[in-house]
Amino acid sequence: MNSPGEGLTAIDWGIIALYALGTVALGYFYGRRQSSLKEYFTGGGRMNAILVGFSIYATGLSTISYLAVPGEAIGKGPGAMFNNFMVYPILYLVIGYVFLPLYMRRRVTSAYEYLEDRLGLRIRLLGAVIFVLSRLIWMSLLVYLSAKAMTVMLGVDESWIPVVILVTGFVAVIYTSVGGLRTVVITDTLQLTLMLGGAWLVIGIVTWQLGGVTWVPTSWQPHWDHQPWFSLDPAVRVTVFGSVIYVTLEGICGAASDQTHVQRYMATGSLKAARRSMIANILAGLAVVLTLWITGLALLGYVQQAAQTLPSHINVGQGADSVFPYFIAYVLPPGISGLVVSAMFAAGMSSVDSGVNSITAVVSRDFLHRFGRLPASRRARTRLAKIMAFSIGMIVVVVGSLIDNVPGNIWAVGQKTSGLLSTPLFALFLFALFVRFATPLGVVCGTVTGITAAVLVAYSGPIFGFDSETGYDPVSFIWIGPIALTANLLAGSLASYVHQALRRFRKG
Repeated sequence: MNSPGEGLTAIDWGIIALYALGTVALGYFYGRRQSSLKEYFTGGGRMNAILVGFSIYATGLSTISYLAVPGEAIGKGPGAMFNNFMVYPILYLVIGYVFLPLYMRRRVTSAYEYLEDRLGLRIRLLGAVIFVLSRLIWMSLLVYLSAKAMTVMLGVDESWIPVVILVTGFVAVIYTSVGGLRTVVITDTLQLTLMLGGAWLVIGIVTWQLGGVTWVPTSWQPHWDHQPWFSLDPAVRVTVFGSVIYVTLEGICGAASDQTHVQRYMATGSLKAARRSMIANILAGLAVVLTLWITGLALLGYVQQAAQTLPSHINVGQGADSVFPYFIAYVLPPGISGLVVSAMFAAGMSSVDSGVNSITAVVSRDFLHRFGRLPASRRARTRLAKIMAFSIGMIVVVVGSLIDNVPGNIWAVGQKTSGLLSTPLFALFLFALFVRFATPLGVVCGTVTGITAAVLVAYSGPIFGFDSETGYDPVSFIWIGPIALTANLLAGSLASYVHQALRRFRKG
């Protein structure tokens, strides 16, 4: 087995720099060809469905996922691996045959235009605000975690995190603000390819260094979590049943109500094309999920056999999240490290670019356009959109430098933050579609209740005290979505019913 190297070399830095410059050049190339907001936000509504599907998956596959899944496999076990394979068929049926027909028939630029038709302007604006806040929080967290992982590779302390955030965020913001959705979709597809290739390079090199697939575990490791198929104890960190419910709900919430998804469906030419993009999204997801879990198990075998030569903070316990970035920087050969580090940059940028473009679309459509505040000329509108995109990206960079206090490993941190607002946002669409007696006041009451429930579950440890035996939260993060959505729908329905009853009483 080879000894760890000395970190990134000049060759690696050259590859990373070329990759960054290439994405900026691509943004400039497509930016010159834009003449309208429709082109900027939906690529003219005629983009390749397969590329759109890959882009949808790359949007959700941030650096958090790219690092978190191998780290979870190393430190906690593979219990959560199976949920994705059960989730995708359900996701395709629900989104492809319930929500997509509604959106494609109306051809909305913003998903939240649909809310106004049923529940009025205030609920449309509420949906838009929730989306903007959720994406700002999500992007800020992922640029922070990306930078934190990069400090491991660079061999510097965490005081350099703001600098790394500034550089990586700036590159993503530049090509996104200049090039619009067409650039985002194409770069996302390239980034997805790079991420997959980088992970398989790691698997191959571990296999070569260990003399074969001796890293495949043949039993449940002593340091892994107890991850049963089912448990009535809400404090159990991960169960297979619970994680399936959680991931299914998160997938449906995102695909049905998150602007980053809906906007891409609008970039395809028809309902049939939009469904093809979903199939491409699912196939990409299956490939990536399986690859990242295998990567984690391979790295677990490497750490166990090379433990004596590794720094003390690189281990299968609390240091599990650092294993992947350390291996990339200090074990991979020069040149290969640069490619895989570029993949990690790509993972972060694929979520930043999508979020920035989608927030700009929502601000432009749901606020400026809705209240007649857009400039008259097409060129001026496009220029304003680019300025807004750049400004939003800079906000993400600044906020990302300040995030440092969410407890848990990378996977848990990502779920805790992304789950706070995704289900309350989705609930707005459920009220609009299925609760015929819903009123704006009742929906607002439900939203407040849902967000409160999500916060209480996500941060049940800091609020109520951690479990004295396991050190985990008293309610696992996998129950954020189910509990928040249930509380939201019950409170909103009850408040709407009472509101309707009071209206009838006053009329009566």
